[in-house]
Amino acid sequence: MDLLRSLPLGLYLEQPVTWLHHLDPRVKLAWLMSFLLWPVLANPGFRVALVGVLILITLAARIPRRVWKQQLGWPLFFCALILAISAVAPDGIPGEYQHRFPADELSFSQQAPPTTTPPERHPWYDPLGWWSERTAVVPKTTAPSLPQPTSYRYVLFEQGPVKITRYSLELGIRVSTLFFTLIYSTNLYLLTTAPESITAGLEDVMQPLRWFKLPVTEIALTLTLSLRFIPLVMEEIQNLSRSIQTRAINWKKLGFRGALKVWSIVAERLLENLLMRAEQIACAMQVRGFTTPDTHRVEWHQLRLHRGDAIALFFLVGGWVARAIWGWQA
Repeated sequence: MDLLRSLPLGLYLEQPVTWLHHLDPRVKLAWLMSFLLWPVLANPGFRVALVGVLILITLAARIPRRVWKQQLGWPLFFCALILAISAVAPDGIPGEYQHRFPADELSFSQQAPPTTTPPERHPWYDPLGWWSERTAVVPKTTAPSLPQPTSYRYVLFEQGPVKITRYSLELGIRVSTLFFTLIYSTNLYLLTTAPESITAGLEDVMQPLRWFKLPVTEIALTLTLSLRFIPLVMEEIQNLSRSIQTRAINWKKLGFRGALKVWSIVAERLLENLLMRAEQIACAMQVRGFTTPDTHRVEWHQLRLHRGDAIALFFLVGGWVARAIWGWQA
């Protein structure tokens, strides 16, 4: 399925098997939730550190370059573009407003009317005052420039129309690192965790919900079937798109109504094929005696914590300690 393999995000890497593949899905789920929660109310330095940790994990897992170049390149480029635009953009619009009434309205209404002063008489040799205006000494009212007491500068860079301030740069770092952490941490989890492992881990984590009479096993089974059904959907879309390409349809001659009619027929055919595939899966489960998930369970994976999982949990606790000490927003 070329269409599914060409997708840049959300793929599962079957080969080679890295140490991330061997970790328990519950431990990886805990790491994923931590990466989603750590940026909340965190300072920009800690957010940048999270991006570095994700990149180091990718390189330490020895994921092939052909994979991480596509999986890591697009989110990194997109977030770098967000950082550049946010840093150059103005950090705010100055608002100027004027009060409707004077600040000291009472004293303003009680003050005496201004007295008119008689105009100044010019000497006899300069009746129009031209010579006096040229020779008059205007006192300097500009204050002397004082040296900056500290090294703090609000404007970090200013060259022509480009102006980078502390607020705009901090805003760009927050937005770009938040997008990268949310997108790539989820993508790395899907890249190194099989769909069956994801559902098994979620089912084990959701066990306390049984106290509220929620069908946890049915939810996990539905999630498993939906994840397994995605490749079938992509395969049907690819087959229909190739069938349209081989017929060499002239879309210009068809017009808008003709093209809409063709695409409606294609969508109807796609829906029929998907319903047929779903019916085939249901028949296959019934033939094998699968009646309910509780009576006929299929154990995909045996969830057991190993030494690598203990090390990963130790570093996870260290990450939360670092977040509690140095990660708070100032």
